Amino acid sequence: MSEDRITPAKDFTNAPLCLSGRGVTKIFGLGEKRTVAVDHVDFDFHEGEFVSIVGESGSGKTTLSKMLLGLSNQTEGEILFQGKTRDISSGAKRREYWKGIQAIFQDPFASFNTFNKIDTVLLDCINMRGGKNLSRQEKFDMMTEACSFVNLKFAELTNKYPFELSGGQMQRLMIARIFLLKPKILLADEPTSMVDACSRATILDMLLQLRDEVGMTIIFITHDIGLAYYISDTVYIMEHGKFVEYGKADEVILNPQAAYTKRLISDVPKIHEEWDLSTVDELSAG
Repeated sequence: MSEDRITPAKDFTNAPLCLSGRGVTKIFGLGEKRTVAVDHVDFDFHEGEFVSIVGESGSGKTTLSKMLLGLSNQTEGEILFQGKTRDISSGAKRREYWKGIQAIFQDPFASFNTFNKIDTVLLDCINMRGGKNLSRQEKFDMMTEACSFVNLKFAELTNKYPFELSGGQMQRLMIARIFLLKPKILLADEPTSMVDACSRATILDMLLQLRDEVGMTIIFITHDIGLAYYISDTVYIMEHGKFVEYGKADEVILNPQAAYTKRLISDVPKIHEEWDLSTVDELSAG
């Protein structure tokens, strides 16, 4: 794997914690149908840190992300938000928690209400942040700034519906929502897997800007260990519901200890190495 990174990894060992967990577990079913999807994991995510949780399909990372978002309760263990035990026992408390953590998902088409115009989508974000009583001009300026942040022009989006945009534009609109909401934590669940390479690079750059300019903690859920290395400060490797390895991105990826991590790395195409085309030549000759 090439050692070039988008940005140098930072050390957050002494930074304040924003989200942490101890013994977090999720069990589905009972008896013979009992499945442990997430198995007693510990984690510490710091303010301003870019964290990647890496694992193949079925590793438990999506189940964990739902628990982090408060969409699902853990069966065992404790999750702490800003140093205090998280309480999402009521709808009101859950909505209060969501002011501090938001998400963007793999499929942008499933993330918007198809009956709401883009203006409404962005206005709802302003209202959630306590801007309901702002003037029309102030709200317009905020929406224009948010769209500009993601290289979209609000004047060209007004009165349109999200489904009228391309996949890449919709993903950027989701990031514009986050820019307006300014949560402490953004959970990005495979946000680049359904867009082209150009849009992928743009989205990653915007996520890094949110981290650097707003001080947001980014939790990046991905199956792509190469991508995780290029953008992350810290990497957690997940297999069968457990973290088999975690630490600074450079240490985990360049000096892996777990067999699973080594296998994930071996599957990354080594584009900087010369390809062996001898077998192709032999087939052509035959």
